[in-house]
Amino acid sequence: MESSVRNVRKEKMKKKEQKVERRERKTQHTLLKHAGIRTTPQPSQCLVVSNGGLGNGVSRELLLEVLKEGGAVESLLMPPNKPYAYVTYASLEDGQNAHRLLNGRVIKSQGHEVTLYFSYIQNVESEECVVSALPPGLCVVEEFVSPEEEAELLKAVDWCSLPEELTVQRELKHRRVKHYGYEFRYDNNNVDKDKPLPGGLPPACGAVLQKCLCEGHIRFLPDQLTVNQYQSGQGIPPHVDTHSAFEDTILSLSLGAKTVMDFRHPDGRSVAVVLPERSLLVMKGESRYLWTHGSEAEGPMVVTSDPSKLTLSCRGTRTSFTFRKIRHTPCDCAYSSVCDSQRPPSPPSLPVADGDACRLEEQFVHRVYEEISAHFSSTRHAPWPRVRDFLLTLSPGDTLADIGCGNGKYLGINPQIRTVGCDRSESLVRICAERGFEAFVSDALNVPLRSGGFDACVSIAVIHHFSTQKRRLAAVEELVRLLKVGGRALIYVWAKEQEFNKQKSKYLKVNKSQEEEEEEDSGIPAERVCESVSEEKNEGKNSDTKLSIHTNRTGFVSQDLLVPWHLKNDLKTCFTGASKDKTAAAKSSRVFHRFYHVFQQGELEDLCSLVKNAMVLESYYDQGNWCVVLKKTQ
Repeated sequence: MESSVRNVRKEKMKKKEQKVERRERKTQHTLLKHAGIRTTPQPSQCLVVSNGGLGNGVSRELLLEVLKEGGAVESLLMPPNKPYAYVTYASLEDGQNAHRLLNGRVIKSQGHEVTLYFSYIQNVESEECVVSALPPGLCVVEEFVSPEEEAELLKAVDWCSLPEELTVQRELKHRRVKHYGYEFRYDNNNVDKDKPLPGGLPPACGAVLQKCLCEGHIRFLPDQLTVNQYQSGQGIPPHVDTHSAFEDTILSLSLGAKTVMDFRHPDGRSVAVVLPERSLLVMKGESRYLWTHGSEAEGPMVVTSDPSKLTLSCRGTRTSFTFRKIRHTPCDCAYSSVCDSQRPPSPPSLPVADGDACRLEEQFVHRVYEEISAHFSSTRHAPWPRVRDFLLTLSPGDTLADIGCGNGKYLGINPQIRTVGCDRSESLVRICAERGFEAFVSDALNVPLRSGGFDACVSIAVIHHFSTQKRRLAAVEELVRLLKVGGRALIYVWAKEQEFNKQKSKYLKVNKSQEEEEEEDSGIPAERVCESVSEEKNEGKNSDTKLSIHTNRTGFVSQDLLVPWHLKNDLKTCFTGASKDKTAAAKSSRVFHRFYHVFQQGELEDLCSLVKNAMVLESYYDQGNWCVVLKKTQ
């Protein structure tokens, strides 16, 4: 009987261990996929603790108490807002002991059960241990106001003075809010600029704003104030203050309690910024226009400001005073992808029918290139090395057709061959002619050249402008039609993967000053889903089929998108490929949006495999582009 009981216990223990192992493997996969953390089966004194992070509401004190059961803890790192922590034990033996004893341990934190899973890592990378740099243009000034000034400011807010405020408070259940100077409208995410509120800003704010002016934080006095009051456990969703509503610099005073503001870049980078009580947050430039900021509701806890002791502590009622200057002209910032003054009024939908695709490409490809042709051509002067190498393999007397030749930069690479180019843009074809090249206007889907007449064809950065798979396939088939049997075609399309084999493409490395000069030649710009740039999220308003708008110099998150082109020349008005805005006449920079379908790894090869009389000779990745060499077989 006792033997039977022991066997049952062993079987239960075995099943429990197997369950923990499965869960551990699952967490290891999640760590690698979402955080880039590589675990190892090799025992180590360094471990990552899944579910044991500040993001799960686990305090440093509680976690340390558990970790010490495994042995002597040398260091514990708890990154802000992350669901994991790093622990380093004093010896390999202690690390192994902790993994054996603590893996699968269930602890109680803030009334909830949390299961800890331990995985070995080679070491805690130094980059994980340092505090991230603040977003450009952001600064935090601690102790900006005295306790006496803090009390005076808080006293100046009369939460019961205006009956209409009750409506706003019902809409914003996660916090109390009051506006001065101008009311921020959450229904349209803007302000009524012609309807200032009576009374202006509270007199108690005067000394604080004069101090901001004297210390150079602002160049002009704000005329709008939003006061938000957050009880313990309340926060505000991530947002960017509406570009068209407010000028550049935004100030925010944190009163009553400290908090952590989470700043996120469109490329996924995140910086947790501690805002101590009585501190002033100053947002300018990139941090104001591009990075979202928010303080999520995480229960009555916040992260402390000491990076060496990142943990959780109780938080009281926090009141923020956010000062802004009303904008009376359209925003012309450098961040058009998230600027409501510069992006298309209503992003188009991804086409389904061929007619819709033609109209989309006419508006967001053909018309755009016709408008930007001169500026576009001025940035297209250096041939891509591997394209040049392909052209130089052609024999003297061979014939080449460049379909989508642009300004003709590849037509003169090999002077020993006969070349002809075509492009949809009349202006670009005219530039080719001025350079002495033979070119004509034509759509890439129906080229008026004889079938089987060319030894080689090139299609460089063209096929990704077609908005359906059917039209992209037709473009490849047209290239093959033009080739002689045995002839070759070189195709380049922008890649969704702008980081490949741990190497960033040139596009991601290019700095802001080079952006207009090398926007397409250096790789595909990255995209960000077109989102609200207001204080409140407008969930459910955008259709899933709406095209997203690219955010420059970041990684892609979807394949079909609109890519901005910043045209800096005269003062003519233009807003998108089809519409004009008279209010933009005063701006020296115009923004156009071009349609792109960026290709995933293997997609271009799969597309070419559908062409019956051709085969892929070679495929490769070249600086943010997927490339193939096709051969016509019959």
